[in-house]
Amino acid sequence: MIKVEKMKIEKQTEIAKNIYELKLKGTLVNEISMPGQFVHIKVNTANDPLLRRPISISSYDKEQQTMTLIYRASGLGTRELTNQTDEIDVMGPLGSGFPVDGAEGKTAILIGGGIGVPPLYECSKQLKNKGFKVIHVLGFESKETVFYESAFKALGSVYITTADGSYGTNGFVTDAIRAFNLQADVFYACGPVPMLGAVEKQLDDIPGFISMEQRMGCGIGACLACVCTVNGPELYKKVCTDGPVFRKGELVYG
Repeated sequence: MIKVEKMKIEKQTEIAKNIYELKLKGTLVNEISMPGQFVHIKVNTANDPLLRRPISISSYDKEQQTMTLIYRASGLGTRELTNQTDEIDVMGPLGSGFPVDGAEGKTAILIGGGIGVPPLYECSKQLKNKGFKVIHVLGFESKETVFYESAFKALGSVYITTADGSYGTNGFVTDAIRAFNLQADVFYACGPVPMLGAVEKQLDDIPGFISMEQRMGCGIGACLACVCTVNGPELYKKVCTDGPVFRKGELVYG
């Protein structure tokens, strides 16, 4: 069930350059059903900015009724969010998540690019709890934007790539997968569209799930601002309600 709640801000910290970790507390957490879902946040009480901001849920704890969000402060709304210290208006949980219950095999590879990394953390925790060996390939622009490396290392092996070569493997996530000959039974990916297309092409021999990054308006499927092209008779789907997670092969790239 989707709720709108003023959630208490328990902690907010800058964990990398312009990357913030936001911990919230409230009963909305009880409604989260799977990793990979997101929330829509009203960043202040005024009407500027008017639209809510979609932010992925990085992790959650239903017993403590807390959830952690990680976001990049890059625009008016998210920069304003960094100034919030008391409570915040949250709508969610929204969208479909990563289906970890139906995953088959023994090894999963999780692939994230930039701000697409956060939703993979809860996914990794749940896969590990189900007995999977988890491998993480995380891509960033530079060393100063890398975050959560040690958190992911506590769950499984981690391979970092940076576009400028300042840390880890020089290049993209696909370069690391190739260089280290990483093998898995299933993959989970979240990041920019070009990255997702490249990952699907590279891992065409195993099943997988991808989470689509897209600009959104309402977040509930009414405004059609986040429509994407898909294979099949429907032709189009809404990222906010039909996604953001899709099965490999559903999306049309380019």
